[in-house]
Amino acid sequence: MLRLKGSVGFVAVVLVLLLGGTAGAHFGMVIPSDNMVMQEDGRSVTLTLSFSHPMEMAGMELVKPKAFSVRANGQMQDLVPNLQAARVMEHGAWKATYGVKRPGVYMFVMEPQPYWEPAEDCFIIHYTKTVVTAFGDDEGWDEEVGLATEIVPLSKPYGLYAGNLFQGIVKLGGQAVPYAEVEVEYYNQDKDAAAPTDYMVTQTVKADANGVFSYAAPRSGWWGFAALNTADYKLKADGVEKDVELGAVIWVKFEAWQGK
Repeated sequence: MLRLKGSVGFVAVVLVLLLGGTAGAHFGMVIPSDNMVMQEDGRSVTLTLSFSHPMEMAGMELVKPKAFSVRANGQMQDLVPNLQAARVMEHGAWKATYGVKRPGVYMFVMEPQPYWEPAEDCFIIHYTKTVVTAFGDDEGWDEEVGLATEIVPLSKPYGLYAGNLFQGIVKLGGQAVPYAEVEVEYYNQDKDAAAPTDYMVTQTVKADANGVFSYAAPRSGWWGFAALNTADYKLKADGVEKDVELGAVIWVKFEAWQGK
């Protein structure tokens, strides 16, 4: 997301225009190997954590997250000890394998270390989550985890066909954010999708007065939704206090229609 913040932001925009590049949004990413674990499937999922421009497949370094956990059956479990260094889009990333032992809804959430973005003259913290359902139990998919900022789904965040409407509520500090802007990008994992213009690399929808937004994905695959707000605190870069962008991110997979 482009933001003009003084001369640094202006220079960044000029460079993007001169070089003919695009300026897609940043997205924290938590992508599971399977988001609907069935009886005939394996009893574990692998989670890949990264930070990127997913449509453009341009990676950024993700240092070891401050927190990574799963909420299941009313309890939170710390998964930071499970993390192993990995590479995604030619940049540092992390992976973890988690054993799914019983039916339920599993909410995986990541809180990264603050990321300093000189082009936007601010720090970025994306509270990122994804939801996995297992063995036929799908109660609790709409519960809040209690993150500093969060997208709470109003549609099941799994079992969706491409073209289905996904809805969520943007929350900050537990309160709905009226008219929040939500950036949307497709995870172009196979690099087989192309945006007709730079305007369509990242799409933006706006929530209503109750913080509710809607989006219908045009194709199957993983889609990221990021609602951005400015924190009520600042962090220092080179001794100077800077704004902090808080992102509420959720990743949702849409399935291809099977049959005629």
